[in-house]
Amino acid sequence: MAEKLVLLTAEGKEALENELTMLKSVKRKEISEKIKIAIGFGDLSENSEYDEAKNEQAQVESRIVEIEAMLKRAEVIDESEIDTDVVRIGAKVRLLDIEFDEEVEYQIVGSTEANPAKGSISDESPVGKAVLGRHLNDVVDVETPGGIAQFKIVSISR
Repeated sequence: MAEKLVLLTAEGKEALENELTMLKSVKRKEISEKIKIAIGFGDLSENSEYDEAKNEQAQVESRIVEIEAMLKRAEVIDESEIDTDVVRIGAKVRLLDIEFDEEVEYQIVGSTEANPAKGSISDESPVGKAVLGRHLNDVVDVETPGGIAQFKIVSISR
């Protein structure tokens, strides 16, 4: 089975690379130091500091492997090629919530970069799926936990 591409903006790729560098250079050293100190406390069978440090080490190593795998499969979205006539991954889209007469703006990104609190939603999210491939002034229905919400696409930009 072919591995799924990881679609990233240039900023998203840079953020992953920075996190990977930090984990490898800073976090590994910090955890190694914690383990050394915990070993100095003696009996490892009842040493909670040692157990915590080993658990933290496992989490960091797992995240390193995860980031390396994502970067290996990464395809950076060329934002200069984003067509503003249609919603694509990488585009910023301003939507009018018809029921509440409120506008929201999102950047449509790959699932690994999604951060709704910062205005980035996944192409796999309900809103992301609904607007992908759609045009300016299209009205889309989005299934939400509270029922169907309607959004009008009021702008598409890079």
